[in-house]
Amino acid sequence: MRKKIPKILITGGAGFIGSAFARLLVKEGAYPAIVDKLTYAGDLKRLKDAEGGFKFYKAGICDLKRMNSIIAKERPEIVAHFAAESHVDRSINDAASFIETNIKGTQILLDACRKQKINKFIHISTDEVYGEIASGKFNESSPLRPNSPYAASKASADLLVQAYIRTYKFPALIIRPCNNYGPWQYPEKLIPLAILNILNGKKVPVYGQGKNVREWLYVDDCAAGIFKAMLKGKVGQVYNLGSGQEWKNIDTVKLLLKTLGAGQDQFEFVKDRPGHDLRYRLDSAKAAKELGWRPRIKFADGLKLTVGWSLKNKNWLKQK
Repeated sequence: MRKKIPKILITGGAGFIGSAFARLLVKEGAYPAIVDKLTYAGDLKRLKDAEGGFKFYKAGICDLKRMNSIIAKERPEIVAHFAAESHVDRSINDAASFIETNIKGTQILLDACRKQKINKFIHISTDEVYGEIASGKFNESSPLRPNSPYAASKASADLLVQAYIRTYKFPALIIRPCNNYGPWQYPEKLIPLAILNILNGKKVPVYGQGKNVREWLYVDDCAAGIFKAMLKGKVGQVYNLGSGQEWKNIDTVKLLLKTLGAGQDQFEFVKDRPGHDLRYRLDSAKAAKELGWRPRIKFADGLKLTVGWSLKNKNWLKQK
């Protein structure tokens, strides 16, 4: 008999990773409440496969009155907090919205959840809070050394969550995934942008010489890890979710071009991003041991799935 899933509220549930988590919850028999402001990065089309399986509120997490009202009405046992401004380039151009949403919005949400005495708060962070690492891996005890305004805003939110855990005995835990990719990703990140450019007959822009290294995690694997953390994760803990599959950006682009059947010269090097982190890599042994989580999808297979989905959903990508 399937174990009953606690009542859960998801912020940012119409976003890329949040919607994957929401779809998984509905598939598992839950009926989540989803809160999303539906900014440029949010889209209810991501939830079409879960239609009728969730309750939706259009609201931003910085709206104190609205968040208090929704959480008081829903009385969730668990809150999974995905809502965030998430693109490094945008944070470099204008950091204000990142400070507002990622720090202030998190604080408002924490206070609303504390008032309702929820059982568990799952804060979705990022590997970027650790900064860069030339060799080896970051574990959950590694110091936070963010290098972009985006990463700094997420690290600040992490510290705020940890302060609430210590000061108020708030029942939170933190998830730090590596770079996600897969269907429904907004085409400002490397992989969907590359696919969109090829579909439009343009070259793929690659920062610097393409030597920056990223660890890639298929979005459904990430959602599965968060689901396991929801059920088994210990309050007060941090869990890294890494795939163990690291690729130089130039090699990622070349594999993607091959998967799309495009020429290997369909890219161009462009001026590097300011403060561009060279390499990320996570040690995910803790998640494997305590949560029983391991990623299933190999990067080459995940790219094939992503490309296949993109070819079937060209219009969605091009409209973005």
